[in-house]
This record gives sequence, structure tokens and C-alpha cells, in this order.
Amino acid sequence: MLYVVIVYLWAAILLYLLLGGADFGAGIIEFFTSRRNRSRTRRTMYQAIGPVWEANHMWLIITIVILFVGFPKIYTTMSVYLHIPLTAMLLGIIARGTAFVFRNYDAVKDDLQKLYSRIFVYSSVITPFFLGIIAASTVSGSVDPAAEDFLSAYVFSWLNWFSVTVGFFTVSICGFLAAAFIIGETNNEEDRGFFTRKAKWMLAAAVACGVLVFTAAYMQGVPLVEWIFGKPGGILAISLASLSLPFLWYGLEKGKTVLIRLAAGFEVTMILFAATYRHFPNIVLLKGGGYLSLLEHQGQDKTIDALAWALLLGSIFILPALFYLLYSFEKKRPVR
Repeated sequence: MLYVVIVYLWAAILLYLLLGGADFGAGIIEFFTSRRNRSRTRRTMYQAIGPVWEANHMWLIITIVILFVGFPKIYTTMSVYLHIPLTAMLLGIIARGTAFVFRNYDAVKDDLQKLYSRIFVYSSVITPFFLGIIAASTVSGSVDPAAEDFLSAYVFSWLNWFSVTVGFFTVSICGFLAAAFIIGETNNEEDRGFFTRKAKWMLAAAVACGVLVFTAAYMQGVPLVEWIFGKPGGILAISLASLSLPFLWYGLEKGKTVLIRLAAGFEVTMILFAATYRHFPNIVLLKGGGYLSLLEHQGQDKTIDALAWALLLGSIFILPALFYLLYSFEKKRPVR
């Protein structure tokens, strides 16, 4: 049953990156859009994400619950030593959601709309940035349980070049996902061309940020190259991701909506697999060579069994309801 819980944990992280990342990417696309085109961007983006934007955070909640219940030592270590970026991320989620509601549903349209827009856009960038920082910090070997001062324990555990570059990489990935997914929601060729260009630019930014990640990892002594290219699984994942790039580019050039979405999701899935495959089951790598493992630092067996059954039974109710939600709002959209 432990492996059932681990599969759900990895799947929840992946789905939050794909769906929640695309959600954050709506604000990122707006952030990198000129004022002249922002109204068009908002109209298309938020028609698509408006009905389901809150549902995307379900995957984050599932991730937190699994760690809290099934792996309390891992949860405690992360929440203590990474509490600053975690707090920044959660505040970003709250600010973004609040600004989205007030900007779109406030009965009074006044100058406050500009403030709501700024909060929404900035928090859309800040939240995935700190999400990337948290993810990188868990495997960078910078978390030091033996630290004796505040900076070493709670600041330098995440404030380093490797974590920061992964934060920028995460932002670019979210922007790319949003642009790629939204192409199929456009109403005309002009909008489709606009978001296709955005997807290409964000993909180029992701590649550039990826180079920075490898550079920072080398400078900081993080064996990222060995993790990804040290075993056949990582090599296969990166090879498949590379081979899918021509299909993605073809889909962008020809406007093949389904191909674009499948290729974009596949790319991100392979990247996540390559980044986590090598050091599994160690989910947190500590300074000095220590680690926290999903197979060694789990909760009591009865707790894991109960959690696994809760996840399996919960899927029977949650997943059909989620698919029906997506289907319902897709049917309500105007015919193009």
C-alpha cells in the first residue's frame, strides 16, 4: 500500500504542475503582454480558466495531505526549514485567488481594477517561482538540520543560485503550458497566432532557463547531470522529451490543438520524471549527505494502509466529478 500512496503523491505533484501551472501561466502570459493586447489576453484566458481555476489547487491539497499524514518527518522538515518560501507561495495563492475574484466579479468597476490586475499578475509569477525554489531546495543538499543560526537554517536552505534558477525555469514552464493549452480556446486566427507566438517564446525561455539550471547546479556542486544522464531511465525520459519537440513545433505551426496539448503535457511529464527518477525514493537530500526517504521515513503501517484506501476510494468520487465539471463548462462555451 505504500507504493499506492507514493504513486498518488507523484501523480498529484505532476497534475498540479500541469493544470495548476497552466492556471498560473495565465497571469504570467499577461505579465509578458503589452498593454495594447492585455484585454484580449484576459478575455481569452479567463474565459477558459474561470470555471475551474480553483479546482486545480485540489492537487496541491492532496500533496500536502499525503505528506502530512503519510510522511510526517518529511512534512515537518520541509515546513520548518523551508517555511519562508512556503509562506511566500501560499500568500501568492491567496492573493492571486482574491484578486481574480474581485477583478472579474466586482459589481463596481473603478480604479481598483488596476490594483486587482497588478496583484493577480505579480502573484501569478511569484507563486510558481517559489514553488520551483521549494522543489529545488529539497534536492540541492542545502537543507541543514544541524544549523545553529537563523540564516543557515532558514534562509540559505533555499536562497541559492540553483534554487533561484529552478524558480525561473518553473515560471517559464507554467507560461508555456498556459499558452499551449489556451490555443484551442481561441475564437479566431488572430488570437490563435498570438498565443502560438507566446507558446514559442515561453518554450525558448524554458530552454534558456534550463541551461541556467545546469550551470547553477555545476557551480553549486549539485550532480544534476549525473541524476538525469546517469541511468537509462533518465536518458530515456530526456530522449523522449527531445523527440517530442518536432511534434510540438509541428502542432504549433499547423494549429493542431490536441497534438499541442499532448506534446506539451508529455514534455513536462518527462522533465519531472528525469528530475526525480535518479534519487528516488529519497525526496529530501540534506546537507552533509543525509536524506529523507519515502521508503524509510513513512508513518505507521496502519496509517499508510488507511491513507491508501482513502485515496483509492476518493478517486472514485473526485475524478468523475472533476471530469464532469470540465465537460459541463466546455458545453456551455459559445460555438466558435
